[in-house]
Amino acid sequence: MAAKKNKTSSRVVIGVDPHKRIDAVVVLDELGAVLAREIVPHTSAGFKTLMAQARQFPQRVWAVEGCNGVGKNLAHRLVAVGETVLDVSTRKSSLVRALATNSGRKTDDTDAYSIALVGLRSTDLPVVVRDQQTELLRLLSHRRRELVGLRTQAVCRLHRELAILIPGGASSRLLATRIRALLNGIRPHDEVDRLRKQLARDQLADLVAIDQRLAAINIEIRDAVRATGTSLTKIFGIGPVNAAMILGEVAQVARFDTRHHFAAYNGTAPAQWGSGGDTHDRVNLGGNRRLNHAVHIAAITQARYPGPGRDYYQRKLADAKTAKEALRALKRRISDSIYRQLLADAKAREAEGTGPGGQVGAALSSSAANRSPVVSTSDRPQPGPVATDHTPTIPSPGKRSSGASRRPKNAPTRRPRQAQSA
Repeated sequence: MAAKKNKTSSRVVIGVDPHKRIDAVVVLDELGAVLAREIVPHTSAGFKTLMAQARQFPQRVWAVEGCNGVGKNLAHRLVAVGETVLDVSTRKSSLVRALATNSGRKTDDTDAYSIALVGLRSTDLPVVVRDQQTELLRLLSHRRRELVGLRTQAVCRLHRELAILIPGGASSRLLATRIRALLNGIRPHDEVDRLRKQLARDQLADLVAIDQRLAAINIEIRDAVRATGTSLTKIFGIGPVNAAMILGEVAQVARFDTRHHFAAYNGTAPAQWGSGGDTHDRVNLGGNRRLNHAVHIAAITQARYPGPGRDYYQRKLADAKTAKEALRALKRRISDSIYRQLLADAKAREAEGTGPGGQVGAALSSSAANRSPVVSTSDRPQPGPVATDHTPTIPSPGKRSSGASRRPKNAPTRRPRQAQSA
């Protein structure tokens, strides 16, 4: 990258469009003029070349697209050497590319130019912070989710084999001990059944190994969540696994100015839909779905067991809400509680000098810092069964409390049919 004269002393933004094998780079000054552009290989040698050329711009800021995806490796390497890196979403860069370029062509160079423009003009881009604790929780949560998926596959395969080996099959809720007892009672009639039984025993060994790994990773997650000192587990329905998932996905709660922004991020806030003046709310199918899943598990737990959460759920049913609508309302209530609890943890960490959530260098925004972190009474743990990380069943959608009022037969519905059945 050859810099133009008399331009290297001003602030510049280095936009990077990362790929698996190459990185497209464009450097812009404060006025948006292109100072340099280059394509470097995404290798260790290429990174050294990139840093050597970037040092001719003393006041530099990096704008990297997809710092949680394909650009994660480059962003973490830049942060490790003390660089300031801004995370540019693909949605913002694509919008800028469509508006800032004269042609509709999409190339690595135009992408890098659009990313640099976003980094230059946007004031709300998140700064990449390498937080070891958050990264650890995210990795453990992802690994546990993979193991749960593998366990489900193993149980389904065993259920398929047992349906052939045993008249009438077996229950869908299979544990390793139950499967072993069923296999011991099977007497094969021919070579095919004998081989099928042997293969089922091999699959049972896989299931036992997965269960052991799940038990071990659950202990790791519990210890890691305990080390953070978070108070999320005080909310009824949030155990160590859910807390690890929330902390790993949220990372810095300071990036959410209000509880409404947090609800929009996790998908518990309704999305507006309509045209021609007829605008209505509909189910939000966007947002962070892993975080939405954690809130969903907490809502189902609260709706099942006695306590303020179940009372709120029953009140919504009594107000002629459907079961899905009542559960969505409870999820939004839990989302607000999680946000307040995260703010309380962030303030406690900030008072200790380690930053919100234990992240050094992070700072609470003024609007978020001024909000009360007090948890409502509905968020306190209630006596009763300890919340698990498995999905319990909630009351049947067709059943309502004895005092519930039903919607009149000819009464208009509150929202379109599509929103109710989503």
